[in-house]
Amino acid sequence: MTISIANVSVTTPDGSSKSLGDYAGKVLLIVNVASRCGFTKQYAGLQILNEAYAAKGLAVLGFPCNDFGAQEPGTLDEIKSFCSTTYGADFELFDKVHAKGSTTEPFTTLNKAEPSGDVEWNFEKFLVGKDGNVIARYKSGVTPDDLKAPIEAALAA
Repeated sequence: MTISIANVSVTTPDGSSKSLGDYAGKVLLIVNVASRCGFTKQYAGLQILNEAYAAKGLAVLGFPCNDFGAQEPGTLDEIKSFCSTTYGADFELFDKVHAKGSTTEPFTTLNKAEPSGDVEWNFEKFLVGKDGNVIARYKSGVTPDDLKAPIEAALAA
C-alpha cells in the first residue's frame, strides 16, 4: 500500500500548522529524535546529510519525541539549543510529537508505511519521495551514513 504524506499537517515550533505537502518536489527524511538516547549521536550524521543534499532537494525533518524511555524531556527551545550547540544541527525541528500509542502526525500516517506498526524507538527514519509517497522505513540502528545511496536514488528519480 502506498502511503502519502502530502495531506498531513504538522505543528511548527511556533505552534502553527504546516502541511507536509508544502515540501512537494523535495525528498524528505523524517526522523523522530531524542536528546538523551544511545542513538542521539545520529544528529551529527543527519546534519551531514542535510548539508550534503539540501541544495539537491533533500529536507531533513526532525520530530522530537519523549515516548521512549523519556529521553526527550526538554522544551523545544532546549532541544534546539542542544542540537545546535552539541552537533551543529540546524535542520528543521518541529513541535514534540507522539510516535507510538496515541500518535500525532506525521506518525499517525507514517506508522502505516511498511512494515506497518508504531515506531519502535527513537531515530526511526522515513524516506519520502518527491511525490510525497513513503519510499522506505528504517529502524533506529540504520545510520544516516547508511542512507546516502537511497537518498541519492530518490533525488535522481
